[in-house]
Amino acid sequence: MYLIAGLGNPGDQYKNTRHNIGFLVIQKITRNLVTTNINNPNFQAKVQKYFSNLYVQPQTFMNASGVAIVSIVKYYNIINENIIVIYDDLDLPFGTIKFKIDGGHGGHNGLRSIDSHIGRDYIRIRIGIGKPNVKEDVSNYVLSDFSKEEFLQLNQIINHVIQAIEALKILSLEEVKSKFTIKAKK
Repeated sequence: MYLIAGLGNPGDQYKNTRHNIGFLVIQKITRNLVTTNINNPNFQAKVQKYFSNLYVQPQTFMNASGVAIVSIVKYYNIINENIIVIYDDLDLPFGTIKFKIDGGHGGHNGLRSIDSHIGRDYIRIRIGIGKPNVKEDVSNYVLSDFSKEEFLQLNQIINHVIQAIEALKILSLEEVKSKFTIKAKK
């Protein structure tokens, strides 16, 4: 079984923000699937099942994403190598897509929370959102909507990530890295 989690914040006010790119990926993946909604209040997440895949959107807000993830992992006894987490990365230019297992959280509070609950050895899909010109504006930047120009490119980025997720189920991480990594220009 795979747990594919897209990170974000619940609520309409965050719907199209940079911080919610993980949610946007999960919403696009599940849009045309006939999924079963798993309604377990202990999960604190929107969970949809499709065959042996769980598509997860934590509803705990970003900073407590690990609380939702660990409850699902324990309930279904999912091993970390079958956990894929999709999230926004300030340190990558907009449109960059990278893959890794393990590593630090890079200041990302959603990852910090997940790492503290399940460890760091899960698959990470990093989607670059760029960064603000002034470091003090980070919170406002990640919680702001994508620009019109970015929004036009977003569908292509999300489709690419979805293809990579499917590839991760049958190829090695190294093969996925070589085939699906995108290095966008600043």
